[in-house]
Order: sequence, then C-alpha cells, then structure tokens
Amino acid sequence: MRKRFSVSFVGLAYLIIGIIVAIARHYLTIGVLKVIGSAVLAVLLWWLLLLGVNLHIH
Repeated sequence: MRKRFSVSFVGLAYLIIGIIVAIARHYLTIGVLKVIGSAVLAVLLWWLLLLGVNLHIH
C-alpha cells in the first residue's frame, strides 16, 4: 500500500515539474491552458452541454 502511494506521488511531482518547465519555456500559455481546461470540463460534464450550459473558460 505504501509503495503505491510513493509511486503516485513521484508521478504527480514529475507532471507538475514538467508543466512548470513547459510554461517557463513558452510551450504552454494561458490560452492553451484555458482550451485544455474547457475540453476537460466538456468531457467530464458532457450532460451539461446537452442542456445548453456553456463550459468555455474565459
């Protein structure tokens, strides 16, 4: 059980550091993050889209 937590913590730290480096090197911008965020919301809350809710992040 403990080993699984440490692996997931290392993976999370790896992703966070990668995001920070990508932002610092201008591979990720606020515009890109907004588009990705909107897409994730649309996938997770697809049923709200069918009801006419706007999930775009402005």
